[in-house]
Amino acid sequence: MQRKAARAATAVRRVIPGIAMLTALATVGLTGCTSGGGDRTVSDAKAGGSPAPAPAGKYRSLPSPCKAPEIKRLKAMLPTQDSLTEEQREKLYAGAADTSYDGDRHVGCRWAAGTPSETRLLYVGFERVVSYDRATASDDDRARQVYVRQLTDAKLPFPGPTTSPSPSGSTSAGPGPSASASAGTSASTSPAPSGSPSGSPAPVLGSRVLEDLGDEAFLDDKLGAAGASAAQARNVRIVFRASNVIVTVEYSVQPSAAGTVPPSTETQDAARGLAAALSERFGG
Repeated sequence: MQRKAARAATAVRRVIPGIAMLTALATVGLTGCTSGGGDRTVSDAKAGGSPAPAPAGKYRSLPSPCKAPEIKRLKAMLPTQDSLTEEQREKLYAGAADTSYDGDRHVGCRWAAGTPSETRLLYVGFERVVSYDRATASDDDRARQVYVRQLTDAKLPFPGPTTSPSPSGSTSAGPGPSASASAGTSASTSPAPSGSPSGSPAPVLGSRVLEDLGDEAFLDDKLGAAGASAAQARNVRIVFRASNVIVTVEYSVQPSAAGTVPPSTETQDAARGLAAALSERFGG
C-alpha cells in the first residue's frame, strides 16, 4: 500500500508542471490577441474613418408647374381670341403637363394661346438635382454644375472677376455677353420700342447673366423663324438656380405678319416677372 501511494504522488508531481506550462502559454496567446486588436483600433482612429457626407439639398420635392403661375399673370402673357368660351379659356390656362416618370425630380408645363396677329407659347420647368455621391459633392454642388453647363451652352460668360465687360460698354443687370454670344441676340437686332424718339438707339437687352434672381441666373434672348412664315419669333429663356432646383422659363412671341419683330423689352419683362414670382415660391 505504501508503494502504491508513493507511485501516485510521483505521478501527480510530474503532471502539475505540464499544466502550469499550458496555462502560461494560453495566457501569452490571449495577451497577444488583445494587443493586436488594440493596435487595429488605434490604427483606425488615426485613419480618421469615413468623412461625413455632404448635406442633402434644401428641396426634397417639386411644386406643380401648371399651378405655379398665377392665373392673372397667365392671362396677361397669353392673350386669347374673343371667340373662345369660358370653358375653353379655363382649359387653356390650366396648361398641359409634360410626361414625367419621377415627379419629384423633373416636371414641366406648357401653354399656347393665339390671336389673329400672333401666337404665344410659355413653358415652366422644375428640375431637382440630386448627388448620388454626397461624399464628394452636395446636391447644391451638382445643381450648380447643371446650371453652369446650361450657361455655357447659351455662350454666356461665366460670372466672376475675370468676366470682361460688354463690348458696347453699356451696363445691364449682369455682365454683358461675350463677343461670340452677341451675334444673333436681341442686342443687335431689336428695333427701338414704339414711342421712342426717331433715331434714338435701342436699349441693350441681349442675352446676359442676371444678378437679382435666385442663387444665380441668366437670360437668353434670340430671334428665329416663326414656324413656316417669314415672320420672326422672339424666344426668351430664363434659367435660375434655387439651391438644388433648376427653374426654367421659356416665353415665345410669334407674329403672324411677315417683317414684324416682337419687342425685346416687353417680352423680357413678362418672362422676368414670372421668373421672379417663381423665385419667391422657392424662398428667393
